[in-house]
Amino acid sequence: MKALYNKLSSFFHTVEGKIAFYPALLSFIGFNFAMVMLYLEKQGISAFIVEHVPELVINNPDTAKTLLSFLTGGIISIMVFSFSMVMVLLNQASSNFSPRVLPGLISNRNHQYVLGIYLATILYNTFTLVGINPKEDAEYQLPGFSVLVGIILTVVCFAAFLYFIHSISQAIQVNNILDNIFRKAKNRLVQLVEKENKNTPSFPETDDWVSYYSTETGYFQKFAASNLIDLCLEHELQIKILPIQGVFVLKGIPIIKVNKEIDEELQKKILSNFNFARSEFVEDNYALAFKQITEIGMKAMSPGINDPGTAINTIDYLTELFALRLQKNDDSVITQDEKSLIFITTVNFPELLYQVMVSYRTYCKNDMSCIQKLFIMLKYLLLQKTTNKKYHNALIEEASLLYGDVKNTLTNNTDLARVEKLYNSLPTEKQ
Repeated sequence: MKALYNKLSSFFHTVEGKIAFYPALLSFIGFNFAMVMLYLEKQGISAFIVEHVPELVINNPDTAKTLLSFLTGGIISIMVFSFSMVMVLLNQASSNFSPRVLPGLISNRNHQYVLGIYLATILYNTFTLVGINPKEDAEYQLPGFSVLVGIILTVVCFAAFLYFIHSISQAIQVNNILDNIFRKAKNRLVQLVEKENKNTPSFPETDDWVSYYSTETGYFQKFAASNLIDLCLEHELQIKILPIQGVFVLKGIPIIKVNKEIDEELQKKILSNFNFARSEFVEDNYALAFKQITEIGMKAMSPGINDPGTAINTIDYLTELFALRLQKNDDSVITQDEKSLIFITTVNFPELLYQVMVSYRTYCKNDMSCIQKLFIMLKYLLLQKTTNKKYHNALIEEASLLYGDVKNTLTNNTDLARVEKLYNSLPTEKQ
């Protein structure tokens, strides 16, 4: 039961990021609410309201039908406009920033809630409209209370539309996109650092372990850790997860190493706890935030946009994320009862830093404002505490590479003197 729950939780986390998830869920709720209201109408709720508060109930069938039809048509119009705005947002974000930010924008829950409210109200009004009997019948009671609820829901839709316009105009601003990516990555890194044992448990060498291969293709997002721990304890296993979280895994390549040979059934049980997807989310993989923020900075420095200010903003966000990453160990080992069970391969700090800096060195070495900001970032990071002194060595190496590229690019003596002063101010003593 626990294993099934973990798999369902992992599946829910994946589909939750789809743009149609919450609209479909709220539509289902709207349909069921309409059925509940039709049942209450049969129980005489409108007659009760008419008796006590007659001003709130519409008693004319033609008026009720016309009003619901008009309101439903209006909601459909603003829903189409809202969907069009979402498409414009995604197209503009892809063109101006990076296609990698699209999954984060699509999974924006607030926008999904708004679209879901539209669909739920349309379904509710439609089925309420179907429940209106046009024939005159002395015993028939018009569902006036249901019509009133439909009017209230329509007003809610108009309020949601105003919020949507405000939110969509804010979401497309680069500062908000960067801040959203940064907050998600920061929360993820803080969680990992808090859970991490500062003294990383030892894990045996795995050169002679048995390799098992992926049965799926896709981005390796996450795995059900509790299920794997139970399997390791039950079968006395130790597992090394080979791919780095967030990388694209092809079917048939090694994905795990196990300390002993296992049968096919157990192999399937283990691999069923790995979650693959065709898109990536910062909530699952903090390293993706470094990639996305860097790509936004590189896009800003392209000749077509030429926006050094945005590139400098990206360096500011990266500085704080790198400062958090300095507090995390490169090796991640899951233990249970003081026994090392699962080794998780993660991107190490020197590699992460190099991949970020190589882009900035390539595209920003002609811009003095960005160069200064990069040296300030490296100096700040060299002054921070770290779990591994070798991280400082990686920072010094990158500072040296940056200085060499800039010295070979700039021709102005004043600029070169300023860069040399910045470089010499770094605490460059290796640990």
